This record gives sequence, C-alpha cells and structure tokens, in this order.
Amino acid sequence: MKTVLITGTSKGIGLETALTFGRAGYKVFATMRNPDNAPAFKQQIKDETLAISIHKMDVDNDESVKQCILKIIQENGFIDILVNNAGIERHGSVEEMTMDDFQSVMNTNYLGVLRCTKAVLPQMRKNRKGCIINVASVAGHISNSPLGAYAASKFALEAVSEALAGEVKPFNIRVAIVEPGIINTAMAQDIKVDDESIYPHSKRFGGLFAASLKTPTSPTLVAEKILEIAESETWKLRHPVGSDSEPFIQWRASMTDEEWIDWNAANDEDWYKAVEATFGLNAR
Repeated sequence: MKTVLITGTSKGIGLETALTFGRAGYKVFATMRNPDNAPAFKQQIKDETLAISIHKMDVDNDESVKQCILKIIQENGFIDILVNNAGIERHGSVEEMTMDDFQSVMNTNYLGVLRCTKAVLPQMRKNRKGCIINVASVAGHISNSPLGAYAASKFALEAVSEALAGEVKPFNIRVAIVEPGIINTAMAQDIKVDDESIYPHSKRFGGLFAASLKTPTSPTLVAEKILEIAESETWKLRHPVGSDSEPFIQWRASMTDEEWIDWNAANDEDWYKAVEATFGLNAR
C-alpha cells in the first residue's frame, strides 16, 4: 500500500485530498495543528473504514515537523508522496498590514513547505523514488493588492519548487506545483469587503471573490488533480486547477508590467468594467 503525508488536513483542500487518497486505497498520514478540532473528519474515516491516521503537526515549528515526520517514518517506513498543502491567507494593503501578518504568511506558506520537504527528502533520495506536490496558487503568478503578502509567499513557493525539481530529478523524485484558482474554501470566503481601508483594492477583490463563489469550484477538484499527479508518471511541473486558473494566468501574461500596474491603479468604475468585460463577473 502506497503512503502519502498531507499537511493542513483539517478543512478545505487538505481534508478533501486526504479523503480522496484514502478512498483510492492509500495509507494516509493526515497532519494538522489541532486534531481535537476534527471530530467530523475522524467520524468520516471510521464510517468509510479508510486507512487514514491523523497526526498533530505544526508546519510553522521546526521541532514539531521533525518529530512528527520522524515518528511516521520509524513506525511505517517509506513515505511515497508528500503533499504540502497547509497554508494561511492574510489580506490588506502593504501599508496597513502588520509585520506579524507578513511573517506569519511566509512562515506557513513558504518555510512550512521547506520544513516538511527537508524532513522527507533524505529517505526519498536514498530510495531513489518519491513525489512532492506543493499546493501553490494562481497568486504564484499574479501579484496585486490586497493579496500582496499571500502572493509573495506563493511566488517564493513557485521559485523554490522549480529549483528543487532540478535538484532531485536525478534521484527519480518528482516535484509538481498545483495552482488552484478561486476555490470554494473558508479561505476564499474570508476575503471580505473592507470599507475601512484607505485603499479600494480590498473592497474590489472582496466583490470579485464573492461573484466567483456564486458558481463555486469545489476543493474536491483540486484533490482529484493531486491524486492524478501522484498516480501518473508525469514530470510536468505546473498544474493549474479550476476553470478560472489558466485564464487568470494567461490574462496576466498578456499584459506588460506597466499595463498590469495601471489596471490595478485604475479608478473603481474602470476596474469594475474591465472585470465584467474580461470575466463576465459583476464584482460591485
């Protein structure tokens, strides 16, 4: 039975990924900060008789990651697949967000991935096999307010994943980056309109996300893509997921940097009209 370790499984994409792998016959090590907060998940595992075990691990903490993964390897042997999914989001303008928020996002979304990756790589390299799947975002290609801090962490994740892929391919270890668009998760639903900001971007993107979530994309779609990557032999690095993911990435790529900045700096009326004309979304 193949094994997979997944981070951030208490909800959203991580939860659905754990269930998807479990139903596909994998032995799943589902990690999260607070296992006591997952009674429904535990009951679902029991009801479906899935080979999923829940483990306490905080990706922000060196020792927590080291001890958790070491114990799993000692008790179960080889980890075939690592899915780095754990992530947080803080939004706001660069001026108005606190340094603590910037540091928290980078610590979880970027350094957390490095901690887990470094913990599994020695045994993958020794055995000359393995697969590391990093859940990034369209925001790893597109940076705009109020998601500057989040985008910075995902840009960093994209960059280090690309470097890692070149390092470990000679050892038969595959690296893949999954790039979801706007997915119906608590994180996406939390990007709310902020009428108190001195900048208009929080309000605009609150409206954009709300409009997109009227026709929601389930996190199950992302989970199925992650399983597909794991079960394939593909060496493809980047995998956009969701109906809006590739269009968003191509849209940004079609603009010069100056055009992109001008679009973000436009007045409200021009910005809303552009969103509606380009994506058919009423973000007002």
